[in-house]
Amino acid sequence: MVNEIPTRFNWSGIFTESMQGAYRADGFLVIDNFASHETCDKLMNQSDALIEGFDAEAHRVAFSATGQTHAASDYFKNSATDISFFLEEEAVDETGNLLKKKQRAVNKIGHALHELDPVFSDFSYSRDIRTLARGVGLEKPSMIQSMVICKQPFIGGEVNTHQDSTFLYTEPETCVGFWIALEDATQENGCMWAAAGAHLSSLRQRFRNNGSQMEMITLSEESMPRCNTPLSAPKGTLVVLHGRLPHHSAPNRSAESRYAYAMHLVDKEANYASDNWLQRPAEFSLKHL
Repeated sequence: MVNEIPTRFNWSGIFTESMQGAYRADGFLVIDNFASHETCDKLMNQSDALIEGFDAEAHRVAFSATGQTHAASDYFKNSATDISFFLEEEAVDETGNLLKKKQRAVNKIGHALHELDPVFSDFSYSRDIRTLARGVGLEKPSMIQSMVICKQPFIGGEVNTHQDSTFLYTEPETCVGFWIALEDATQENGCMWAAAGAHLSSLRQRFRNNGSQMEMITLSEESMPRCNTPLSAPKGTLVVLHGRLPHHSAPNRSAESRYAYAMHLVDKEANYASDNWLQRPAEFSLKHL
């Protein structure tokens, strides 16, 4: 059963009490017209330029959001302080050879776009992002990672039901996701789905480095709820995701790509877990917005 379309807001540069109430109740916000089409096109064009300069033969790393098979790769771990490229699983054969043109083979670009790319940095550290971050309760909002998620036509990979705090854990928990549609995100091309209100339940898992390898540990045996609220997002829409909110997206089998830019923030005042997969060296210290 599909829930009704969630309450939608229009961005005016102010985080309102209505937004705050909806975020507390649902664990997400859908804010239309957060970014102009011109801004989205600028970020899309920069994404295309980055992919054009990517040497696919030198980096045959396929990204799997269902099996976490990428976790053992040094390339993946080092992406915390780099602009790295990950390929769709269906875009490569068993030996890593591309089955698609590289422009249609990249699953995502991450994870330090907000730090290293001037176009993405300008957007990530804009006044509107700062206003939104403080509106959702971050006293010292700090951007810990960023990525372009491509959802390529016909082969765009599934992202299974998860909670963002599983991967970016702080004490107390402060992780918040900002996800902006650079192209229309529809039910046909793999928009996100959420379990409204389920951010008030437990954190089920943690993805951590045990010293020798990455592992997923169970924190709660409570089953994940069904994500039955579609978060369709026209171009320029920003979706806010509470760190405990279960959400997922289906594979993209349509002929239309579904590019999005995702940023994850934490509060600099919280204790960032030393065994999180993403670690920043001292010379790449975390700054707040």
